Amino acid sequence: MTTTLKPTKKALTERVMAPAALAQEVLAQKKVVDRAHGCATPSFQLVADTPAVFYQGTRIYFRPLESSDASLLRRYLNHPEVWSTNVHRPPLSALCEHEWIESLGKNNTEYVFGIIIKENDRLIGTTRLHQIDLVSRSAMLGICIGDVEYQNRGYGSEALRLCLRYGFEELNLNRIALSVYSHNWRAIRMYQRAGFVHEGCLRQAVFRHGQYHDEYRFAMLRDEWEQRDGTE
Repeated sequence: MTTTLKPTKKALTERVMAPAALAQEVLAQKKVVDRAHGCATPSFQLVADTPAVFYQGTRIYFRPLESSDASLLRRYLNHPEVWSTNVHRPPLSALCEHEWIESLGKNNTEYVFGIIIKENDRLIGTTRLHQIDLVSRSAMLGICIGDVEYQNRGYGSEALRLCLRYGFEELNLNRIALSVYSHNWRAIRMYQRAGFVHEGCLRQAVFRHGQYHDEYRFAMLRDEWEQRDGTE
């Protein structure tokens, strides 16, 4: 008579648990391999605390704008010395700035950067390349040092040069243009020193402080930038 041995409860449990144990072992081995190749997943806290340096200059760098920047940008853009030389808009709330920041990065016709001081990682303003035409390889440039404590200290000029370098070297643009109001002589001198060429004037195009002002158009071509970049 043949006797059939029935598996014990312990043996059945081990048999059922074997695939799960194998999966855990495989996962553990994968983590070891990832760490050896520098692929370990960083903690979210580490990512949040590390500045997102996107494009570097000498004293500044560019980074993406975050939702947490909304309150500071609202303060900058509502300052009388700032809004008087920018496109006229109603007073800006933190909510408006938050919604604007959330809308960024959803098309390839605009690149917006926060301007950050390397020394203390302080956001002092913004710059952007917008109305990007990939066929004509052209764009409009805008820049704003909103923190008045950092104005007249050369940060705007460096941010302008860095934005030009990004546009010509990284986006392969051929023409970068801008507009500036005639009463903003500080910005006009900065653009002229950078090598922008005055191309035209829109007479009495903007109304500020009880009177009309002209709007000037400037532009720089890639070959003009390359000639100047090689001498600086």
